[in-house]
Amino acid sequence: MGIKLGLVGLGRFGSAFTKLFKAHPLVDRIALCDCESDKVKQFLNDPFMADKVSEHDCYTSLDEICRADLDALVIITQPWLHAPQCIQALESGKHVYSAVPVISLPDDEEILDWSGKLVEAVKRSGREYMLGETTIFRPQTMFCRRMAEAGKFGDFVYAEGEYIHDVDGGINGISNLREVLRTRTTGVVGSQYQALVDRYAARGAKDSPMSYPTHSISGPLHVMKARALKVSAYGTPNTNSDPFFAKNDFSNVTALYQLDNGVSLRICEFREIGSTDIDRCESETFRIFGKQGSFSRNVWVENGRTAPGTAKPIMATAPEPSEPGSKFIEMTSGEMRDPLPREVQEAFKYAMNPNADPNSDFQPSGHGGSHPYLVHEFVSAVAENRKPLVTVEDAAHYMAMGVAAHRSAQRDGEIVKVPVF
Repeated sequence: MGIKLGLVGLGRFGSAFTKLFKAHPLVDRIALCDCESDKVKQFLNDPFMADKVSEHDCYTSLDEICRADLDALVIITQPWLHAPQCIQALESGKHVYSAVPVISLPDDEEILDWSGKLVEAVKRSGREYMLGETTIFRPQTMFCRRMAEAGKFGDFVYAEGEYIHDVDGGINGISNLREVLRTRTTGVVGSQYQALVDRYAARGAKDSPMSYPTHSISGPLHVMKARALKVSAYGTPNTNSDPFFAKNDFSNVTALYQLDNGVSLRICEFREIGSTDIDRCESETFRIFGKQGSFSRNVWVENGRTAPGTAKPIMATAPEPSEPGSKFIEMTSGEMRDPLPREVQEAFKYAMNPNADPNSDFQPSGHGGSHPYLVHEFVSAVAENRKPLVTVEDAAHYMAMGVAAHRSAQRDGEIVKVPVF
C-alpha cells in the first residue's frame, strides 16, 4: 500500500515537482493546496494527474490540508514561510518535506529561533522532516559519498564549497535572481513581502548571502559527516546603489570554518561578480581533499598511498598517474550518479516528458539532475518509516553556519562559534 501525499505551493518552483511526486510508484493519492485556486485547478484538470487526484482533495489553505487524512506534506512556498508552515504540518501529524532554506528572514536571531523550534517540533511530533537541498542529490555528492564510505579519501584535510551566482546570472531569465525575487513577491502571498522586509529595515536588520548558505555548505559537510565549530568571514558590500542589495550588509561573503574532524572548509557565497554566464564562470560546486584521494570539478585522483596500519606499505615516492595503484579519473554526471530503481526511472521519465520514447534512457533534470532524487528520497523515507538523507538537524546546522559567518563578517572577520541546538 502506498502513501498519501499533499503538495502545498503550486507556483513556479512547486510546479516543477508536482508531476514527479504524483508519478512515484509508492504514492497512491495526491492532494493539492495553493491559496490561488486557479493554480490548483490547473493540476486538477491535467489528465496526467487524474488517477491520483480528485476534487475533494483540493484545498486553498494550509489549515484545511493539515486536517486532511494524509501521511505527508511537501511545502514549496515562499521561503520566509517555510519554518512556521512546516511546524504546523508536523504538529498535525504529517511528515514534512521543505524547500530550502529552513527560513529566509533578514534577522539572524529569528533564523536561529525558527530553526530551534523546527528541531523541537520534529522531536515532539515523532514525524520526520526533510530539507530539499539539491546539492546533496547532485552526482558529484553521490560519487564523493561512495568514495568516503569506502575510505578512499583517507583522512580529510581541506574542502571548499561555493555558490557563485551573479544577480544577473542565468540563461534567458532562468535562475536570474532579480526574476526569482519578482516571481516570489507577486501573487496573493508574495505581494505581502515588501511590507515584511520594510519592518526589518526600519530597525536596521540586514540580510546577506550567508542567510541562504545551503548550496555551498551542504555537499562537503554531507560527504565528510562533519559539523562546523567556528568561523572567520569577510564580506564585500555593494557600492553602486543597486536596489537589489539595498537591504543587504554584503553582496559577497567568504568564510573559513573549522570543522569537528579537523578540516578547514572555505565557503564562498557571491551574488555580485563579473559574470552572467551560469555555465562557465559561475558555479555551484565543491572540492574535497584527503591524504589518499581528492575530488575537484568532476575529477577523482588517488595517489596510491595507504593509511597507517594497512597491509600495503606507503610508497616512498609519489606514483605517476600511469603507475599501478594511482588513479586520475574524469567523469560524466551519468557516471557519478547513483541509480534509481528501474520502476521509478520509468515513471519519472514520462512525468518529465509525456512524449518520451519508450526505448530512451531516463535523463534526470533540475538543479544538476537532483529533482527526481529529492522526490524519491522523501517518498521512500516516508514509506519505509525512516529518517531521510537530509535531516532536521542537518538543516538547522546549515542555517547556524550561515548566521555565524554573517556575524563574523559584520565584525571584520572575528572568529565566531557556530551555534549549537
